Amino acid sequence: MSAHDKLLGLAARPKVAVHKFSSCDGCQLAFINDAVSLLELSTLVDIVHFAEAGPLDEFAEVDLAIIEGSVNTKHDIHRLEMIREKAKYVLCIGACAITGGIQALRNYQDEKGLLSWQEGVYPQRTDVIIAEDLPTAKPISAYVPVDFEIPGCPITSIQLVSAVRAILFGVEPEKNVDSVCVSCKHAGITCVMVAKGEPCLGPVTANGCEALCPSLGRGCYGCFGASKYANIKALKQQFRDMGLTEQQITHKFQFINSQDAGLQGE
Repeated sequence: MSAHDKLLGLAARPKVAVHKFSSCDGCQLAFINDAVSLLELSTLVDIVHFAEAGPLDEFAEVDLAIIEGSVNTKHDIHRLEMIREKAKYVLCIGACAITGGIQALRNYQDEKGLLSWQEGVYPQRTDVIIAEDLPTAKPISAYVPVDFEIPGCPITSIQLVSAVRAILFGVEPEKNVDSVCVSCKHAGITCVMVAKGEPCLGPVTANGCEALCPSLGRGCYGCFGASKYANIKALKQQFRDMGLTEQQITHKFQFINSQDAGLQGE
């Protein structure tokens, strides 16, 4: 069954669950921070599980499961499979759920380096904890089918509420295809690469944050993943011309969305 068919098959008052995996909770807070919209949404759906906000019923059968965070343990896989089985369809929110997020930087460590990092965080590790860990951090789609995604680190309240309302009314959530540079142009923001010589991923990053970092005089970090028309090769050459080393360029592209094939393709 296609995602569109599922949309047409929603209950009159759909049940929604919000789930957390490895993450900072920032994308869930996008739900809570916009209290007015959340209250309005609660008149349209029954939120049956949302640990951050109160209700707990993790494996309830729902129309929509909203998932934040990446998969890092064997227990995560089991829990995720149960959630997917109980949900008509799944909406992943944020870089962690879609590309593995910051946690996926561990994927570039060998076993010795990873254990050293883990021991620094958990000085009294046990064999049980070690056995539970996965060697890599992966997105939700690596383990179960995903119907819709909202990129960002974190996503915005407007994105989340708009996407959920669209799904409730049988419409697929809109995807941002333009780059952050479009927002800079619309808002009259001076290009930080031109004016300050500041490396910026805005030319290849999908819009969604309304150019938050450039508006503060900082280069874009690539939080929303690759834009549809990203020219990675050209931007990397621009960075070289600005004096960045190959390692510095690699770090720029691998920071938040290191597993985004669109950002790592050239």
